[in-house]
Amino acid sequence: MASSPSSPSAATAPAPLPKAELHLHIEGTLEPELAFALAARNGVTLPYATEDELRRAYSFTDLQSFLNLYYALMAVLRTEDDFADLAHAYLARAREQGVRHAEIFFDPQAHTARGVPIGTVIDGLARALDSAPETYGISTRLIMCFLRDESAESALATFEAARPYLDKITAVGLDSAEVGHPPSKFAEVFALAREAGLKCVAHAGEEGPPAYVWEALDVLGVDRIDHGVRSLEDERLVARLVADQVPLTVCPLSNVRLRVIDDLADHPLPAMLDAGLLVTVNSDDPAYFGGYADDNFTAVRDALGLDPETLRTLARNSFQASFLDEADRAAYLREVDAHGA
Repeated sequence: MASSPSSPSAATAPAPLPKAELHLHIEGTLEPELAFALAARNGVTLPYATEDELRRAYSFTDLQSFLNLYYALMAVLRTEDDFADLAHAYLARAREQGVRHAEIFFDPQAHTARGVPIGTVIDGLARALDSAPETYGISTRLIMCFLRDESAESALATFEAARPYLDKITAVGLDSAEVGHPPSKFAEVFALAREAGLKCVAHAGEEGPPAYVWEALDVLGVDRIDHGVRSLEDERLVARLVADQVPLTVCPLSNVRLRVIDDLADHPLPAMLDAGLLVTVNSDDPAYFGGYADDNFTAVRDALGLDPETLRTLARNSFQASFLDEADRAAYLREVDAHGA
């Protein structure tokens, strides 16, 4: 189940740029083939007759319509082996996409609500991630996200349940339906995470307004903003993000599929770079949005006319924005600089 796609030209194609992926939901890497395999293993009946029928369901009008399918398919994830297989499948694809470091989100509440213990989720993912350097040549970090459309009390309970596993977790995050759920709702649990020595990130400024980015920075104390494309609407916010070099983990193909942006050719990525923002390119939920990390690089190159040096800047940014230690970061940056030289 950890196999990855290949093509006849793969052996002759130039190696993709080395890159870090910093905005990747592991549940969003559930490809139809694996979904059906896990459904069969666990006796789960999917509301789709074939893999092709499921693929055709990956058509979304907005974030909520995507989330409805996203959460429904999680029913196939039941055991530690399921979560390990899910992570292995992503890592195999990520290797082919030039990913050298991955900081991976997971949504424990979406699983504990179905009766799956949090330890099953974390131990399954950690088993795969622990083997990633040797098996795939990829270093990893694990980020535990809270669902913003659940209560603050649920987030607090989730954090407490995760305390025995914090040695496996690098950071906490905030995801799911953004509008109507400001970051400030989760001030208490983020304060606990910071006290525990964890890094903090949050989705903000995707569908939500620039005010949510301000809250993520000033109330939650985040180290990175996930998405953040609407930050350009607020000049003061842009100045703040540039001055502090707060990373933005942008997901171009996701933005188009979820109608945040109508056409990739109109994506604000060039304007963000021109403004001096520390922008990275990531895949978000690649099984649903039609592309993994390097697919996003290729898509923005073609749609926006980005030159090789701009792509190299995006790759450098991905490592600069990561939670790697300085020695590992420097080593990866040398790989970027040597690529194609």
